[in-house]
Amino acid sequence: MNTQFPHDPEPVDDGAPSAGESSPPGAQEPDSAIPPRAPAPASRPASPDVEPDAPQRHATLRDYAESLLVTVILALFGTTFVVQAFKIPSPSMEPTLLVGDHLLVNKFVYGGRGNWYDRILPYRSIGRGDIIVFKFPYDDHIHYVKRVIGVPGDRVKIVDQQLHVNGALVEEPYKVHDEAVYDPFGWNFPPTTRYYPAGNVRPEWRAQVLDFVERGELVVPPNKYFVMGDNRDHSWDSRFWGFVDRENVMGRPLMIYFSVEATSDDYTDRSLKGRAAGFARTMAHLPAQTRWSRMFRTVR
Repeated sequence: MNTQFPHDPEPVDDGAPSAGESSPPGAQEPDSAIPPRAPAPASRPASPDVEPDAPQRHATLRDYAESLLVTVILALFGTTFVVQAFKIPSPSMEPTLLVGDHLLVNKFVYGGRGNWYDRILPYRSIGRGDIIVFKFPYDDHIHYVKRVIGVPGDRVKIVDQQLHVNGALVEEPYKVHDEAVYDPFGWNFPPTTRYYPAGNVRPEWRAQVLDFVERGELVVPPNKYFVMGDNRDHSWDSRFWGFVDRENVMGRPLMIYFSVEATSDDYTDRSLKGRAAGFARTMAHLPAQTRWSRMFRTVR
């Protein structure tokens, strides 16, 4: 932004006699005395060491304010439509994602909604095996991260911890099981009768799960997704509370931009005080607890 600065006036000869001069003989004195005009001071050369005058200072502050406003608008646009940061507070996706991993999530990749311009934008469909971040369908709609197991139209079945989709056995190199845990409901899914252990099953899902069961398989309805955690025996997922609605999918994790040694207890207190205390603990032990090898790792 160019700012025009005021310049000192040039000396102007107005014809008045200077101090000490006398009027020539015979000259008529004016009716009233007019004081002589002092000569204008010489213009001072510009110097980089000179403090900027008020107009320049005001312009600079205005430029800073405009730049800050543009930055805030772009940041809001980016976190709303393009990318957003999340952290992992539970072990349900181990070993793929660990407690204390901080993710950048691509919110743009699944943006297509069937419009004509979707074909020219880099959108893609949600596929089996994708890791997604989504809003939990109940309670306060907190964000969950799980792996997509079934897409609309798929027939899902788990027999003795082995996943079958559309009648075929699925190899899952990313999953882990805990031999110390016995979960007959999660290991053999879906139920075929209304008499089954339902300790961790959401009441809403318990009342309707059999409506989606055909010939011993769970059929995923339109615009819904069946998801599970990679840490199968320590994951509360679609087996226990139902499907993920398409509209609740936030995006897909891009990369781990930061990771710190942590436990689920560190993220239990979600109050402002609890978060501040957790942040203080992390900063106090930052170098020692940082998982440097996980930083900038892509998520698959």
